[in-house]
Amino acid sequence: MKFESMLLQMKDRMPERRFIHTRGVAETATQLAAKYGEDIEKAEIAGILHDSVKYAEKSWLKEIIISEQMDPMLLNFHHELWHAPVGSYVARQEFNIEDADILNAIQYHTTGRAGMSNLEKIVYIADMIEPSRSFPGVEVLREIANQDLEEGMLSCVQHSMTFLIKKRQPVFSDSFHCYNDLIQKRGKVKE
Repeated sequence: MKFESMLLQMKDRMPERRFIHTRGVAETATQLAAKYGEDIEKAEIAGILHDSVKYAEKSWLKEIIISEQMDPMLLNFHHELWHAPVGSYVARQEFNIEDADILNAIQYHTTGRAGMSNLEKIVYIADMIEPSRSFPGVEVLREIANQDLEEGMLSCVQHSMTFLIKKRQPVFSDSFHCYNDLIQKRGKVKE
């Protein structure tokens, strides 16, 4: 990994199992970026930083969402969603990341959104399928992601939304917009 020092900074911010996950996301993102002709370094940076504030205090995350005038709807959802947009803020403020694609990949790695770039899709997928993930269906998601980026993204966001719906948890609107956008771009809308 080219950005080993950045990765080591993450080690102090999270438990060992999350650090293993973070390394796995960075590695998977670089592999997918190489496969799909995207910038490998950007994928690695976004993968390393995607969970940089996952274990930050909820009150601090909330404070940043409010002070930085992020989407106020976030506060109506489980705090698990908060680390992504605040992580993008931290990437910019603390790690001096200015690249909008990297920042968006971090910001939308949990919800997705309509109009995602390929890098955003790669980080979203990598977060779900990296090697330490083990849930029913992950192998199928890995196979799909390694065959077709668009179909991989669609399968991953569908899996995430289905998981939340089965648990009777609310689904953030960006995820619905992401799903609809992917379906519409594939031309699968029935008239």
